[in-house]
Amino acid sequence: MSEETPIIELRNLTRIYRNGVDFRALDRACLKIKKGEFVAIVGPSGSGKSTLMHLIGLLDTPSEGTLLIDGQDVTELSDKARSELRNRMLGFIFQYHHLLPDFTALENVMMPLLIAGKNKKEARKVAEKLLEQVGLGDRMDHRPGELSGGQNQRVAVARALSCSPAIVLGDEPTGNLDTKTGNMIYELLRRLNRQLKQTFIVVTHNEELAARADRVIRLVDGEIVSQ
Repeated sequence: MSEETPIIELRNLTRIYRNGVDFRALDRACLKIKKGEFVAIVGPSGSGKSTLMHLIGLLDTPSEGTLLIDGQDVTELSDKARSELRNRMLGFIFQYHHLLPDFTALENVMMPLLIAGKNKKEARKVAEKLLEQVGLGDRMDHRPGELSGGQNQRVAVARALSCSPAIVLGDEPTGNLDTKTGNMIYELLRRLNRQLKQTFIVVTHNEELAARADRVIRLVDGEIVSQ
């Protein structure tokens, strides 16, 4: 990819939900995000933030418009091709960590690598390094029930990064944490963004945290009103 090519580009991207009447959850969104950029998406409830994230994350398909990822038009891809691209290029961090409760932190981070076909030794090496990076080198053998909320979210961050995605999507990754822990997780994401040069797109209700991003995308009633 050339430096000039955005890693994500939206061209009049629209998502209409039809349930008796048409509801435009996202309306003709135009946006370019550069490789390595840390972007915060803000807006009131119902403004289209999650819809935008689901479209970029290839978890939903647009009603109109075009979505390009790494210069490739992904709008009309088959379900199989979308899944392959999602697994190869995208990492997800959700508000709730969704860790497997019967697996250790190490095993949870290893899981995407094993699914991707890595051997156990290689997967373990990558997972151990990531858990060290997020400050959990001494908690690798603990299960989610033995960790705090903030520690579990760090495991979720490590898991999202395990397959070295070019793009990391965070949907309210600090929304279920207290202020202090939320700050720590957000600063961790910023540090990893700078170190790994990956693109981070984070939805947040917290304006103070959003202000620390490289750029803030503001949504109102499905429209991007400022960026």
